[in-house]
Amino acid sequence: MPSRETRVRFFQFLTVGGIGAIVQFGSLAILKNLLRPNLAFSLAFALSVASHYSLNRFWALRSHRRDSARQLVEYLCTVAVSYLINFSVFRLCFAGLGFSVMVSAVCAVPPSTVVVFLLLNYRVFRRAAPPA
Repeated sequence: MPSRETRVRFFQFLTVGGIGAIVQFGSLAILKNLLRPNLAFSLAFALSVASHYSLNRFWALRSHRRDSARQLVEYLCTVAVSYLINFSVFRLCFAGLGFSVMVSAVCAVPPSTVVVFLLLNYRVFRRAAPPA
């Protein structure tokens, strides 16, 4: 069973994810009528990432690490992993299974959620190690 702190951080992470989903799906609802599906999905994902980083970094997964530049690089690597998972599932659902753009985007979220939480909580936004 995860520690209480990990459970609280996971709940806050899910809250941030909900806000990110609102940003992503709200943007996608607008962009899907203006752009091709892949570009609309990608741009909406990027807008979501901006809000996701800020809320996780400064609220949900507050970190006391002092190496901010490295932390940002690690976050961007996590975003790349998340995007690959999300886009792969989106394409599978949209092109392979014939789902709509919005349904495909919704289906793409859950597979990456656990992977991203684990990477962010235990690597990118981890608590600083206690002094030796």
